[in-house]
Amino acid sequence: MPNINVPVPARTGGRRTARRPWLLAMMLASIAGLIIIHSPAKERIWPGIAGEETPAPKSAAMPVESLHPVVSAKMMELIRRTSKAGITILITDGFRSSLEQDALYKQGRTAKGQIVTNVKGGESYHNYGLAIDFALRVPNGDVIWDLDYDGNRNGESDWMEVVAIAKSLGFAWGGDWTSFKDYPHLQMDFGYSISELKRGKRPPDDSQP
Repeated sequence: MPNINVPVPARTGGRRTARRPWLLAMMLASIAGLIIIHSPAKERIWPGIAGEETPAPKSAAMPVESLHPVVSAKMMELIRRTSKAGITILITDGFRSSLEQDALYKQGRTAKGQIVTNVKGGESYHNYGLAIDFALRVPNGDVIWDLDYDGNRNGESDWMEVVAIAKSLGFAWGGDWTSFKDYPHLQMDFGYSISELKRGKRPPDDSQP
Protein backbone atom coordinates (compact mmCIF):
# COMPACT_ATOMS: atom_id res chain seq x y z
CA MET A 1 0.00 0.00 0.00
CA PRO A 2 1.43 3.37 -0.90
CA ASN A 3 2.22 5.78 1.94
CA ILE A 4 -0.26 8.63 2.21
CA ASN A 5 0.92 11.67 4.02
CA VAL A 6 -1.92 13.87 5.28
CA PRO A 7 -0.67 17.32 6.01
CA VAL A 8 -1.54 18.50 9.53
CA PRO A 9 -1.79 22.24 9.95
CA ALA A 10 0.78 23.49 12.41
CA ARG A 11 -0.48 25.21 15.64
CA THR A 12 0.42 28.77 15.50
CA GLY A 13 -0.38 29.48 19.15
CA GLY A 14 -2.48 32.46 18.12
CA ARG A 15 -5.60 31.39 20.06
CA ARG A 16 -3.66 30.64 23.25
CA THR A 17 -1.90 33.97 22.92
CA ALA A 18 -5.28 35.70 22.51
CA ARG A 19 -6.60 34.20 25.79
CA ARG A 20 -3.72 35.39 27.93
CA PRO A 21 -4.80 39.06 28.27
CA TRP A 22 -8.26 37.96 29.50
CA LEU A 23 -6.82 35.54 32.05
CA LEU A 24 -4.42 38.19 33.25
CA ALA A 25 -7.24 40.73 33.60
CA MET A 26 -9.38 38.30 35.62
CA MET A 27 -6.50 37.51 37.95
CA LEU A 28 -5.78 41.19 38.53
CA ALA A 29 -9.48 41.88 39.25
CA SER A 30 -9.61 39.07 41.81
CA ILE A 31 -6.49 40.32 43.56
CA ALA A 32 -7.88 43.86 43.62
CA GLY A 33 -11.14 42.62 45.16
CA LEU A 34 -9.29 40.80 47.93
CA ILE A 35 -7.25 43.91 48.69
CA ILE A 36 -10.42 46.05 48.91
CA ILE A 37 -12.25 43.57 51.19
CA HIS A 38 -9.38 43.50 53.67
CA SER A 39 -8.61 47.20 53.45
CA PRO A 40 -9.48 49.56 56.36
CA ALA A 41 -10.77 51.99 53.71
CA LYS A 42 -13.21 49.49 52.16
CA GLU A 43 -16.27 51.52 53.23
CA ARG A 44 -15.06 54.52 51.18
CA ILE A 45 -13.99 52.37 48.24
CA TRP A 46 -17.06 50.12 48.24
CA PRO A 47 -19.92 51.71 50.23
CA GLY A 48 -22.11 49.24 52.06
CA ILE A 49 -19.65 46.38 52.21
CA ALA A 50 -19.03 46.90 55.91
CA GLY A 51 -22.74 46.52 56.60
CA GLU A 52 -22.67 43.00 55.19
CA GLU A 53 -20.49 41.78 58.04
CA THR A 54 -22.11 39.97 60.96
CA PRO A 55 -22.66 42.52 63.74
CA ALA A 56 -21.07 41.82 67.09
CA PRO A 57 -23.59 40.55 69.66
CA LYS A 58 -24.74 43.15 72.17
CA SER A 59 -23.88 42.47 75.78
CA ALA A 60 -26.98 41.62 77.82
CA ALA A 61 -27.71 43.26 81.15
CA MET A 62 -26.75 41.25 84.20
CA PRO A 63 -29.81 39.39 85.51
CA VAL A 64 -31.24 40.65 88.79
CA GLU A 65 -31.66 37.93 91.42
CA SER A 66 -31.87 39.83 94.70
CA LEU A 67 -32.66 43.19 96.26
CA HIS A 68 -30.51 46.17 95.34
CA PRO A 69 -27.97 46.61 98.18
CA VAL A 70 -29.28 50.07 99.09
CA VAL A 71 -32.89 48.82 99.16
CA SER A 72 -31.80 45.89 101.31
CA ALA A 73 -29.99 48.16 103.78
CA LYS A 74 -32.93 50.58 103.99
CA MET A 75 -35.29 47.65 104.55
CA MET A 76 -33.25 46.52 107.56
CA GLU A 77 -33.23 50.08 108.87
CA LEU A 78 -37.02 50.21 108.45
CA ILE A 79 -37.41 47.04 110.52
CA ARG A 80 -35.15 48.48 113.23
CA ARG A 81 -36.90 51.86 113.41
CA THR A 82 -40.43 50.45 113.41
CA SER A 83 -39.47 48.01 116.15
CA LYS A 84 -38.16 50.93 118.21
CA ALA A 85 -41.60 52.54 117.74
CA GLY A 86 -43.27 49.42 119.15
CA ILE A 87 -44.36 48.06 115.75
CA THR A 88 -43.34 44.66 114.37
CA ILE A 89 -43.40 44.38 110.60
CA LEU A 90 -42.94 41.38 108.34
CA ILE A 91 -41.39 41.77 104.88
CA THR A 92 -43.69 39.60 102.80
CA ASP A 93 -41.96 40.11 99.45
CA GLY A 94 -38.75 41.55 98.03
CA PHE A 95 -37.15 40.53 94.75
CA ARG A 96 -39.67 38.76 92.54
CA SER A 97 -38.81 37.04 89.26
CA SER A 98 -40.76 37.77 86.09
CA LEU A 99 -42.21 34.24 86.20
CA GLU A 100 -43.43 34.82 89.74
CA GLN A 101 -44.84 38.18 88.66
CA ASP A 102 -46.77 36.55 85.81
CA ALA A 103 -48.19 33.95 88.21
CA LEU A 104 -49.23 36.71 90.60
CA TYR A 105 -50.85 38.65 87.75
CA LYS A 106 -53.00 35.62 86.87
CA GLN A 107 -54.36 35.55 90.43
CA GLY A 108 -57.93 36.81 90.41
CA ARG A 109 -57.99 36.70 86.61
CA THR A 110 -57.31 33.23 85.22
CA ALA A 111 -56.36 31.69 88.57
CA LYS A 112 -58.03 31.54 91.97
CA GLY A 113 -57.50 34.33 94.46
CA GLN A 114 -57.81 38.08 94.74
CA ILE A 115 -56.25 40.54 92.33
CA VAL A 116 -53.12 41.88 94.02
CA THR A 117 -51.16 43.36 91.11
CA ASN A 118 -51.88 45.23 87.94
CA VAL A 119 -48.65 44.47 86.07
CA LYS A 120 -47.11 41.45 84.35
CA GLY A 121 -43.56 40.13 84.50
CA GLY A 122 -40.91 42.75 83.76
CA GLU A 123 -43.30 45.60 84.58
CA SER A 124 -42.82 45.68 88.37
CA TYR A 125 -39.97 47.22 90.37
CA HIS A 126 -39.96 43.96 92.33
CA ASN A 127 -38.55 42.29 89.21
CA TYR A 128 -35.46 44.52 89.45
CA GLY A 129 -34.88 44.22 93.21
CA LEU A 130 -36.12 47.76 93.88
CA ALA A 131 -39.29 47.09 95.90
CA ILE A 132 -40.53 45.35 99.03
CA ASP A 133 -43.95 44.56 100.50
CA PHE A 134 -44.72 44.58 104.22
CA ALA A 135 -47.40 43.57 106.71
CA LEU A 136 -47.92 43.94 110.47
CA ARG A 137 -47.25 41.14 112.93
CA VAL A 138 -49.40 41.37 116.05
CA PRO A 139 -48.47 40.02 119.52
CA ASN A 140 -50.31 36.69 119.05
CA GLY A 141 -48.20 36.01 115.91
CA ASP A 142 -50.87 36.77 113.34
CA VAL A 143 -49.93 38.73 110.22
CA ILE A 144 -52.41 41.46 109.28
CA TRP A 145 -52.92 44.05 106.59
CA ASP A 146 -55.06 46.42 108.69
CA LEU A 147 -54.53 50.11 107.94
CA ASP A 148 -56.40 51.14 111.12
CA TYR A 149 -54.72 48.84 113.66
CA ASP A 150 -53.06 50.71 116.57
CA GLY A 151 -51.02 48.07 118.36
CA ASN A 152 -48.67 50.46 120.17
CA ARG A 153 -51.62 52.43 121.56
CA ASN A 154 -50.36 55.88 120.60
CA GLY A 155 -53.53 56.98 118.84
CA GLU A 156 -52.03 56.55 115.36
CA SER A 157 -52.37 53.83 112.76
CA ASP A 158 -49.38 51.49 112.96
CA TRP A 159 -49.54 51.07 109.20
CA MET A 160 -49.26 54.78 108.53
CA GLU A 161 -46.45 55.06 111.07
CA VAL A 162 -44.54 52.45 109.07
CA VAL A 163 -45.25 54.36 105.86
CA ALA A 164 -43.96 57.62 107.40
CA ILE A 165 -40.74 55.97 108.54
CA ALA A 166 -40.31 54.31 105.13
CA LYS A 167 -40.71 57.63 103.34
CA SER A 168 -38.12 59.23 105.61
CA LEU A 169 -35.71 56.50 104.44
CA GLY A 170 -36.36 57.27 100.78
CA PHE A 171 -39.07 54.76 99.91
CA ALA A 172 -42.07 55.67 97.75
CA TRP A 173 -45.40 54.18 98.90
CA GLY A 174 -47.85 52.36 96.63
CA GLY A 175 -50.73 53.79 98.62
CA ASP A 176 -50.03 57.17 97.05
CA TRP A 177 -50.72 55.86 93.57
CA THR A 178 -53.90 57.11 91.92
CA SER A 179 -54.71 54.29 89.50
CA PHE A 180 -54.04 51.11 91.50
CA LYS A 181 -53.32 51.61 95.19
CA ASP A 182 -50.87 49.03 96.52
CA TYR A 183 -50.82 49.64 100.29
CA PRO A 184 -48.12 47.09 101.28
CA HIS A 185 -45.76 48.26 98.50
CA LEU A 186 -42.59 50.30 99.08
CA GLN A 187 -40.06 51.02 96.35
CA MET A 188 -36.90 52.93 95.45
CA ASP A 189 -36.59 53.56 91.73
CA PHE A 190 -33.51 55.85 91.92
CA GLY A 191 -34.99 57.83 89.02
CA TYR A 192 -35.13 54.82 86.67
CA SER A 193 -38.32 54.11 84.76
CA ILE A 194 -39.56 50.59 84.06
CA SER A 195 -38.84 51.22 80.37
CA GLU A 196 -35.19 51.98 81.15
CA LEU A 197 -34.87 48.93 83.38
CA LYS A 198 -36.34 46.72 80.66
CA ARG A 199 -33.69 48.07 78.26
CA GLY A 200 -30.97 46.87 80.63
CA LYS A 201 -30.17 50.00 82.62
CA ARG A 202 -29.45 49.44 86.30
CA PRO A 203 -28.91 51.81 89.24
CA PRO A 204 -25.35 51.61 90.60
CA ASP A 205 -24.85 49.85 93.92
CA ASP A 206 -24.00 53.15 95.61
CA SER A 207 -27.10 54.99 94.35
CA GLN A 208 -28.87 57.38 96.72
CA PRO A 209 -32.69 57.31 97.04
